[in-house]
Amino acid sequence: MAVATIDLNTIDTSWTLFIDRDGVINHEKSDGYILNRQEFRFYDGVPEAMSVLAKRFGTILLVTNQRGIGRGLMTTSDLHDIHAYMQSELALKGGRLDKIYYCSDTESTSENRKPNPGMAWQAKADFLQIDFAKSIMIGNKLSDMQFGRNAGMQTIFVATTHPQTPFPHSAIDLRCNDLPHVALLLSSIS
Repeated sequence: MAVATIDLNTIDTSWTLFIDRDGVINHEKSDGYILNRQEFRFYDGVPEAMSVLAKRFGTILLVTNQRGIGRGLMTTSDLHDIHAYMQSELALKGGRLDKIYYCSDTESTSENRKPNPGMAWQAKADFLQIDFAKSIMIGNKLSDMQFGRNAGMQTIFVATTHPQTPFPHSAIDLRCNDLPHVALLLSSIS
């Protein structure tokens, strides 16, 4: 890991955390989409890591592309069931997500599909206190990092699924192995 360009000491409850789902919070399916609650599996240590993040960030928002809905492979009801399960499991460990944003559009040109910043604008409309200069996007793909950049955020790349992604990289401020690694760095700061 190279030297971070994020000053982790400045992060407090006035900050907002945007976080991707698949490949960050839970295991991705290499051949498709997480279609139901039974396929959803947390990465080890993620519920505990989310508890650490809940103490540090004032607002925590999930932003996830869910093209499987647009392709007719699952319904919005299926997605809500997955998210209800995820939220209840996180809450058991003291974690939270203040709101979940998803884009089911199939076209990459959709303003709401990452890396386009539409979900960030939706969040800003719902949470007026959001300051993108005091926001961090955590994701496992360059499109997540570009989403953060497109909205004026700082970024943390977790190398869970794409460890070959070059670093240093202009879209990545900090690279960590996984979400528990991010939480460990933040919890080491008083």
